[in-house]
Amino acid sequence: MISANNVTLRFGKKALFEDVNIKFTEGNCYGLIGANGAGKSTFLKILSGDIEPSKGEVIMNDGERLSVLQQDHFKFDEYNVMDTVIMGNKRLYDIMKEKDAIYAKEDFSDEDGIRASELEGEFAEMDGWNAESDAAMLLNGLGVDTDIHYKQMSELDGNLKVKVLLAQALFGNPDVLLLDEPTNHLDLDAIAWLEEFLIEFENTVIVVSHDRYFLNKVCTHIADIDYAKITLYAGNYDFWYESSQLMIRQMKEANKKKEEKIKELQEFIQRFSANASKSKQATSRKRALEKIELDEIKPSSRKYPYIDFRPKREIGNEVLTVSHISKTIDGEKVLDDISFTVGREDKIAFVGPNTIATTTLFQILAGELEPDEGEYKWGVTTTQGYFPKDNTKEFDNDLIIADWLAQYSDDKDTTYVRGFLGRMLFAGDDGVKKVKVLSGGEKVRCLLSKMMIMGANVLILDEPTNHLDMESITALNNGLIKFGGVCLFACQDHQFVQTTANRIMELTNTGLIDKQTTYDEYLASDEMARKRQIMNMPASDD
Repeated sequence: MISANNVTLRFGKKALFEDVNIKFTEGNCYGLIGANGAGKSTFLKILSGDIEPSKGEVIMNDGERLSVLQQDHFKFDEYNVMDTVIMGNKRLYDIMKEKDAIYAKEDFSDEDGIRASELEGEFAEMDGWNAESDAAMLLNGLGVDTDIHYKQMSELDGNLKVKVLLAQALFGNPDVLLLDEPTNHLDLDAIAWLEEFLIEFENTVIVVSHDRYFLNKVCTHIADIDYAKITLYAGNYDFWYESSQLMIRQMKEANKKKEEKIKELQEFIQRFSANASKSKQATSRKRALEKIELDEIKPSSRKYPYIDFRPKREIGNEVLTVSHISKTIDGEKVLDDISFTVGREDKIAFVGPNTIATTTLFQILAGELEPDEGEYKWGVTTTQGYFPKDNTKEFDNDLIIADWLAQYSDDKDTTYVRGFLGRMLFAGDDGVKKVKVLSGGEKVRCLLSKMMIMGANVLILDEPTNHLDMESITALNNGLIKFGGVCLFACQDHQFVQTTANRIMELTNTGLIDKQTTYDEYLASDEMARKRQIMNMPASDD
């Protein structure tokens, strides 16, 4: 159990939190939600002790252990993967290292023997003999192969580091688990494994995530940050949304009835206040009128961008043909003899853990890379809009936002361009900000503005939801559902894939899997085949 008592955090005159009182209890998973800048990550840091509140306190039960998903991906580069995971339980790791140091002594004293005995007892109580096997199970579950378990962290790419740090947070059955965006950079298989882990987890979890499906799957409660307060709702994300909308509707209906009553009383007072026979009734109604108070209904601090992709040209029947494409990068064959065709109504999600292959394929189709072998051909009626996973090059210049976007617009009129920016929540002076100083989420919204203003009828999007808040993800999701063209995309948001795609492709070590189906149907139909592939088991004959 962990609780915040009268917690206030101020930056100058601005209060990020004001007198927050909330208790997170054992056996529950709490989804911490709120608009960008509401303070979700900051509140987790208050709970973990990394930030001191201006007022109030955080209380945990004595003897309980708190574990946090580390955000610094380079913090453990000097350690190997196994040690990094076990360091999730610092006391256990310290015991292991102290034991090793004692046993390594050449002049082993009686005092060393006594100390080693004490450490061995504590080590056994903490189930230390199973530490490495427990860590290995977590790593394997997240898709970190056994041959990586003793490599240096500095040798791992960013996605593998994220998985190791997540395994570290989960290690050793912590009493309170704080997870800030745990699904970021995870493939869908790893996310599915994490969902099952958290569903079975018996202690307290507080998680920040923009993945709606994930929150629906794992959360027993939602803690909503809005206007410096945190309101707790029982149920998952969808239940919170319905409950919060119902509450607003009920308050509006109650206010409407009060306004009707106010009008009725005012009319009576105006008609009869000068009438001696009805003056007492008029006075009584004045008192009743003074007692009526309308409920204050604050609009949510959440803001939704307006995302609407409108193709300037209708797409024909011939869209894309990919023939026997292969590509090797840094000595590793990333794409091997890939062939497929795309139809005019296809919205194709590329799923699975092989994100490098997907990114390479998208770069080839966007004309940024040349294949080593094979070819691809776009239909004559197609125009392509490309959203790269790494957008560094796009913003490596001194242009302000409005001028940057105007490059891609046929209509150079400032009002027209700023209209697109306004829809994407760049208001007022935001248009004169330089693009190279934008945040990750702002850069994504700029790229989406570019794709809208260009009016392409084929969209290629490589992880477009990274860095977006939940409101922007929802808006993008809805925009792609309405989009009348063709879409090829990769995304680790389950709900986004399920509601957008009508065709699923997975680039595997043994070739391309291509199914005309929804994502949930794909997972159900291929579950055993995917497990056999991961475990390198042969398929049965039947």
